[in-house]
Amino acid sequence: MAQWQEVSEKSKLHPKPVGLVLQYGTAGFRTNADHLDHVMFRMGLLATLRSLNTKAIIGVMVTASHNPEEDNGVKLIDPMGEMLTPAWEVYATQLANAEQDHLISVLKDLARKESIDLTNREAEVFVGRDTRSSSARLSDAVLDGVTALDGRNKDYGLVTTPQLHYMVCCCNTRGGYGKASVEGYYSKLSQAFIQLTKSAPNRTDDQKCLLVDGANGIGALKLREMEPYLQGALKVSLFCDGTGGKLNHQCGADFVKVQQNSPKGIVMKAGERCCSFDGDADRIVYYYSDDHGRFHLLDGDKIATLISTFLKELLTKAGLDLKIAVVQTAYANGSSTRYLEDTMKVIVRCAKTGVKHLHHVAQEFDIGVYFEANGHGTVLFSKAAEEKIQQLCDDSDGERRGAATLLKNSVDLINQTVGDAISDMLLIEAILAIKGMTVQQWDAIYTDLPNRQLKVKVSDRRVIDTKDAERKTVSPAGLQEAIDRLVERHQDGRSFVRPSGTEDVVRVYSEAATQESADALGHEVSLAVYRLAGGVGGEPKPL
Repeated sequence: MAQWQEVSEKSKLHPKPVGLVLQYGTAGFRTNADHLDHVMFRMGLLATLRSLNTKAIIGVMVTASHNPEEDNGVKLIDPMGEMLTPAWEVYATQLANAEQDHLISVLKDLARKESIDLTNREAEVFVGRDTRSSSARLSDAVLDGVTALDGRNKDYGLVTTPQLHYMVCCCNTRGGYGKASVEGYYSKLSQAFIQLTKSAPNRTDDQKCLLVDGANGIGALKLREMEPYLQGALKVSLFCDGTGGKLNHQCGADFVKVQQNSPKGIVMKAGERCCSFDGDADRIVYYYSDDHGRFHLLDGDKIATLISTFLKELLTKAGLDLKIAVVQTAYANGSSTRYLEDTMKVIVRCAKTGVKHLHHVAQEFDIGVYFEANGHGTVLFSKAAEEKIQQLCDDSDGERRGAATLLKNSVDLINQTVGDAISDMLLIEAILAIKGMTVQQWDAIYTDLPNRQLKVKVSDRRVIDTKDAERKTVSPAGLQEAIDRLVERHQDGRSFVRPSGTEDVVRVYSEAATQESADALGHEVSLAVYRLAGGVGGEPKPL
């Protein structure tokens, strides 16, 4: 078949380094950009086959998110803007790792297993990229893969990851989700934000001000483009905007979360609201400095609590009987879980680490709020919930209609396809304005338990097996019992361990009533892991 000949010839322009093995993880492929040319070409091939398989547009985003600038990566986007289905993650890994002379046979096998009609010429793939210097070249390799299988493509160029997810969903719903352009995205979110903040008529100019760390990435570029659409309803002071700094270097959501400190070189006034995006703008964290100069972080747990509280209050005012739940991971702070369950009476579910797992659980409810502690998350509304909200907007009056209208505007403001730093930022700002809350008042909703995250090097991370959304270990024998005994020694103690997805280390999480106790518990559990799970190198030392 001439098609396979074309693929074979083009693949020679994107040769695979001999022996290189990569794994499609929660966030796709990521490694040093110099090792990715063949992967990008092959993901172009895979996206084309997936498009034929689903009879829909598929997205390919070239980005390495919060990784250093020298890295790059790729994420595939399924028809409704969701992450690639797990079965096709396996195909992605097989295709990326196939040696050059086996590539065609792997493609043919995939096409046969999925009953893909290769005579169909209707495949279409959307491609986007972040601001890394390697992204344009790697994006071209993706496009080569698409055209090698006679697929059509649309190159969106520089976009945030959430924007490309949005475009894919818009086109596959034939405009039902919105207009599939960057301008359409800006317009939809901005109008919803403006309508929401009209419910807070007493906002001062000071309350409209927000400091935003763009991580020297694509989010900074796109937020600057969006500003005119906001018509002064939000006044952004943008720093780490890419004009003088390195992507994700000493800035960005991951840096702030891990270091528990503000981006380097930024001077914050006491009580000033600040937030940080990550490199591809699908994560966000908030923070501020108090009157004593102490740094306060408001991570994904705080964000989920603020949003779910707001939505539940509106549901009560609207008289809507919709089931709302918050989906967390084992990393969620115990204080947030207790506040949601005991004070707000909101359903809380725990899912495995990785937003694709949280997204899936959130779909089980009328309204599912999910955030990882790192700030990646969004809100999902079932079709039935959206219809009930719209009906109430049309058929009611007074307080019920007012609450339903706020819910409707919230639905329009939220990017339901994936975590979106810009969308989440606007929703948070609108909620704070409507509720008349300062960032300090938001932070005071509950107090985080002190916690610590550590890692232990092991000879083989696969010896660790977990259950109960990674909160309990199944193997090696005796480890969970040891953790349980150690936890009992500490007030409000909690600890769990899980294997890394990328390296031979075991990640240890601990929390307790005091930081000293949380640190001690983390060290004790690390020692147990080292001794029972094949630790390598010296024993973990106390903090």
